[in-house]
Amino acid sequence: MLPVDPHLYVAFLGVMAVMAVTPGPANLFAVATGAERGRRAALVGVLGMNAATLVWFGAAALGLGVLVAAFPLAFKAVAVGGALYVAWLGVQAIRAALKPAHAAHAVAVRRDRGAFVNGFMVQIANPKAILFFTAVLPPFLDVQRPVAPQLALFAAATIGMDVLAMSAYGLGGAALARRMSEPRFRRGFGVFVGLLLLAASVLIVSRL
Repeated sequence: MLPVDPHLYVAFLGVMAVMAVTPGPANLFAVATGAERGRRAALVGVLGMNAATLVWFGAAALGLGVLVAAFPLAFKAVAVGGALYVAWLGVQAIRAALKPAHAAHAVAVRRDRGAFVNGFMVQIANPKAILFFTAVLPPFLDVQRPVAPQLALFAAATIGMDVLAMSAYGLGGAALARRMSEPRFRRGFGVFVGLLLLAASVLIVSRL
């Protein structure tokens, strides 16, 4: 017997493809990171976000739906905390954009070291992830088959599609980063990046 129901798995791939390319907090973060810090930081941020997705899959294996039902306020608190963190990144981006070029560069270098952590925080607090594991994924699981192999295949598909979509968003943002050496463009785009991150934080809160 196959690890998953083929028909359910194909249907899941279609749903996941749509979810992966739809703009949300994760993809907005990828664009902002690529635009502000370049391709390398964008890809590191993508790794961080998908590390958080692995944590969510681990939680799903342990019964995420039961945990959410038992401790709804705890999960909301995590999401709100993540939203505040993303908003703080947005404010920092705007502040950096308004500083002299040499000072802004120094700030960007320090924050580049935390691209993985920032990406992880964005995805671990993303209500879209909670919705996915509590509402979207369960109908595709076949109760007649072992859960662990199914989750492994669903995780492979989810992370594979997310990596492709997030990387495309991040590299698209990084393509604009080449003009960051122009002071006027840097200031304007730095403010845009900050507003983009603030928008991502609003999206997180609005989906609670």
